[in-house]
Amino acid sequence: MSGSLSCTTWHLPYLQTLDISDNSFSGSIPDSLSNLKNLRRLGLSKNAFTGEIPVSLASLTHLEELYLDSNYLIGPIPSSFSSLLRLQRLEVQENSLSGEFPDLGALKDLNYVDASYNQISGLLPSTLPTSLVELSIRKNNLQGNLPENVGDLEFLQVLDLSHNQLSGPILSVLFDHPSLQQLTLSYNNFTFLQVPGTIGSTSKLIALDLSNNDLQGILPGFFGLMPKLSALSLEHNKFTGMIPTQYALKAAVPAAHTSPFNRLLLGGNYLFGPIPGPLMGLKPGSANVSLADNCLYRCPDEFFFCRGGNQKSLVDCKSFRPRIP
Repeated sequence: MSGSLSCTTWHLPYLQTLDISDNSFSGSIPDSLSNLKNLRRLGLSKNAFTGEIPVSLASLTHLEELYLDSNYLIGPIPSSFSSLLRLQRLEVQENSLSGEFPDLGALKDLNYVDASYNQISGLLPSTLPTSLVELSIRKNNLQGNLPENVGDLEFLQVLDLSHNQLSGPILSVLFDHPSLQQLTLSYNNFTFLQVPGTIGSTSKLIALDLSNNDLQGILPGFFGLMPKLSALSLEHNKFTGMIPTQYALKAAVPAAHTSPFNRLLLGGNYLFGPIPGPLMGLKPGSANVSLADNCLYRCPDEFFFCRGGNQKSLVDCKSFRPRIP
């Protein structure tokens, strides 16, 4: 179906669900939708709507689900959405929305938010709904540090803030969170990790991606102690030191009641020294392990003096050490 909704008055006072997703409607989203006072679910996904999100949608106080994703919407997410106190699900991904992400901390039932693939900028709000189970704002222009209160989101299971410009520390509370299972912070500007007080032994994380940041220092061993972690990507950072034995044991001979590493990606760092024996003994197809573009084995020993005998630093050696399969 195609056409515009601008001429529709929507005098349907008892309507609870309006879903016109997966069509070819175009033009702006009409303010007249605010006449649907008892609406609980509004689905406008995957159309060709343009213009800004009407502030008047905030008057739909019974709204529980709002789907505006995959359109051509611009402008900010209205701050007035903080009055949608019954809202449980908000999807606005794949538009061209801009401005700062609004403070939705008052929405005590909001459990799912996806604002990915937009142009949202500024800081993450200092308060987030404590009911959140999944929060995804990947591929935007967020800046600044992670808010300290992210540890207060006791029901959070999925957090994806990848492909932004976030910086500062990756907070320790994310590594011993009571419910977090998937954490994706890749393609940002984070510089260091905070070590959790429990050394990761109580972590619920299953998949962790911190690749393509500016993380520095000795490669921490506590990731190898996380009992449920099976996918770890630390590629393309500035970690140094040797590969912790905990990583090798978790990949090759995991302890009872713990998950082995099915994916262990450590390439593109400044790691040196021998590859731990258990990793060398992995059977083909048992795990996806990448150690490429480091200084393993030969770089620290043979290539400190190279290219005509000139002394090179470890960083320089990285450029022309032999590749490890």
